[in-house]
Amino acid sequence: MKNRVVSSLLIIIAFGCQLALSQGLPIATPEEVGVSSVRLTRIDKFVERHLEAHQFAGAVTVAARRGKVVQFKAYGKQDIESGTPMSKDSIFRFYSMTKPITSVAVMMLYEEGYFLLNDPVSKFLPEFKDLEVGVEEIDEKTGEKILKTVPTKREVSIRDLLRHTSGLTYGFWGSSLVDKMYLDKKVLTEDETLQDTVAKLGTIPLKHQPGTVWEYGLSTDVLGRLVEVVSGQNFDDFLDERIFAPLRMTNTGFSVPPEDAHRLATVYEPNETNTAIVPHDPGKTRDYLKKATYFSGGGGLVSTAADYFRFLQMLLNGGELEGVRILGPETVEMMTTDHIVEIADRRNLGPFGFGLGFAIGLDRGISGRMYSEGTFGWGGMAHTGFWVDPQEQLIGIFLIQILPESPLPYRDLYIPVVYQAIID
Repeated sequence: MKNRVVSSLLIIIAFGCQLALSQGLPIATPEEVGVSSVRLTRIDKFVERHLEAHQFAGAVTVAARRGKVVQFKAYGKQDIESGTPMSKDSIFRFYSMTKPITSVAVMMLYEEGYFLLNDPVSKFLPEFKDLEVGVEEIDEKTGEKILKTVPTKREVSIRDLLRHTSGLTYGFWGSSLVDKMYLDKKVLTEDETLQDTVAKLGTIPLKHQPGTVWEYGLSTDVLGRLVEVVSGQNFDDFLDERIFAPLRMTNTGFSVPPEDAHRLATVYEPNETNTAIVPHDPGKTRDYLKKATYFSGGGGLVSTAADYFRFLQMLLNGGELEGVRILGPETVEMMTTDHIVEIADRRNLGPFGFGLGFAIGLDRGISGRMYSEGTFGWGGMAHTGFWVDPQEQLIGIFLIQILPESPLPYRDLYIPVVYQAIID
């Protein structure tokens, strides 16, 4: 009986590997790369448990080690209402998983000698010249908060944008008077352009002195505009020509073409008790079926599991994939080194460092996480997520579509379910 069960599990995993092969991904049986076939099936149980609890509609997961995919599977529904099953080539809104790709684009130009990382952004984007910092005070007469400004102690650098120490924010997550200005000026309007957004940011005080606070914000969107100015290309064209085409990321872009509309996964949202899901209000998210004009380097891309795996494997290989070199190994090492060691105020970053586009895993005794020190990764607003562990030569990808943020940290819960399958 035991042998029959093990044989059945191996057949299931082999079937999954064949499907990975059909996506053009390198595959291996788990044991070939030090992973247990039996323990790997715990991923199924993990995902199915949440599906049965109606906490998300469907998911796609990928686990790979030593350059080989050992698990690649779609679960549940891409769209509950139509009954469309989730598939391995379903298209997801990746939101902030766009940021690492934008950061790679910037570092490609850095490698070509266009700038130094500590150069002021204003060297290329004059809107960033003579920015000031907002300081809140209490009006003695009214008792209300008022916003005053002081000069920056130094200019915002390109490295500040890459590591989120620029003083920029998003506006919609904070309650400061600077955050309010972002909302009042309608920063991040989808029918505008990167140039329009940078122009608006040039009229708003920074929230912090450059280089003093790690705060998540529009820094990476500004990097997209930097790429445009330095390269002389629209940001979407640069990504297509320099990253997506060479890496054969054929399903990645800022919008979904009409012929692929049926593959776009529906976004859902949890009810108040997280016991059921309903379709997310489409009016609250960008319509990815329309051609984009705002190429958000911080959150605008749609992609698939297979495409993003190819991007991550390139990074794990030190900047090269299948004979195509995107970055040099030293550049990848620099990007995946903690660049905020001296930054005391890290806001909501948690037990991580941060490199040039990625969160960086700290020692397990500090982080309380399973991954090795030096692991890099990030996630997207709709609960997409990834990590790359260079020590274990491990890549994990977890994709669902839930907005707003769910009370359950699915991406974090997925991490130990993958690591426990390593047996060497």
